[in-house]
Amino acid sequence: MIDTTIFHHVANDPHGYADEWEKRTGKKVIGFFCTYTPEELIFAAGALPFRIFGTSGNITEADSFLQAYCCFLAKGGLEEALTGRLSFLDGAVFPHTCDTIQRLSDIWRMNASIKLHFDVILPVKLNSLSARDYVADVFNKFRTDLEESLGREITENQLKHAVSVYNQNRRLLAEIYKQRSENPALISGSDVYAIMKAAMVMDRDELLTNLSKLVAELKESKPASTVPRARRVILAGGICNFPDIHSIIEKAGGNVVWDELCTGSRYFDGEIRESDDAVGAIAERYSNRIICPAKHSDLTSRGENLVRLVREFSADGVIFLFLKFCDPHAFDYPYLKENLDKEEIPSLHLEIEQQLPSEGQVRTRLEAFMEMV
Repeated sequence: MIDTTIFHHVANDPHGYADEWEKRTGKKVIGFFCTYTPEELIFAAGALPFRIFGTSGNITEADSFLQAYCCFLAKGGLEEALTGRLSFLDGAVFPHTCDTIQRLSDIWRMNASIKLHFDVILPVKLNSLSARDYVADVFNKFRTDLEESLGREITENQLKHAVSVYNQNRRLLAEIYKQRSENPALISGSDVYAIMKAAMVMDRDELLTNLSKLVAELKESKPASTVPRARRVILAGGICNFPDIHSIIEKAGGNVVWDELCTGSRYFDGEIRESDDAVGAIAERYSNRIICPAKHSDLTSRGENLVRLVREFSADGVIFLFLKFCDPHAFDYPYLKENLDKEEIPSLHLEIEQQLPSEGQVRTRLEAFMEMV
């Protein structure tokens, strides 16, 4: 029997996990908002990289600092900081991904009672000849800032260990996705959702141990016997914190066989080349991985990648999940849908606020989509 208890425990209470880890180890916890944060450097510095997901509670404080049209990731993260629910954090990292996060950095610095603050300003255009060198320079500065703030040197051996651990974890996460794609009955979408969320919170050495055990269990499991034919779908978008929509999709007659989410496959896409210049190799991975809509490599790569995923994993359709007021994803949607339409790939667009609409309402739309595909 496949045991995912530890992942659900962490995913259900990430704050409690990080707080307990900090007290147990005496080390620092550094929060981050985006997968363009070079976590490997935080891990190499002996700190715990902690993904800030926003909030599931009501917004009572953040509205005083952010406009009504800001996304709930920014609002929710600020709300958690202002109300003290992120008091276990020793610092936070703000990569420049979108204008909202960039402005959130300034508001956070002036109003959140979290001591350490880091801006990691990456270029928007990643396909120029100088982009990789620029990213490496930014990461080297971040390395220096971490060393000064945490009072410890980040050695090359620590960086190489971080690269190795992160490469292994990314391979294992990709293997879990692959196993589910080949046999969705092997592990539920809810389990995969919990695993991905926990992967951005757990101590990465501990994560490696638990992922290795889980993948071994998956490989030893026998495929389920006859199961009802469900529609194979891919999730696309930038949702970072949302209720478990996988179970609703499964009730509606679908299975998520892959995704193209910030907190999904884009998190583990691309390995880091093992090199004597570890920071340069890390910069290379972040420059070359599949981009999000806040970055640019060329005019067609995101659409082509989405079509490729549909073909590679024999998907019947794509479900777009967008946070309301997320401009980069909203601007990209017409172009992505056009790419899918040209290939006659059905798609459904769901825009989500702080909470999903009622399950019945969402399920009705999903059931109609499953019938269409």
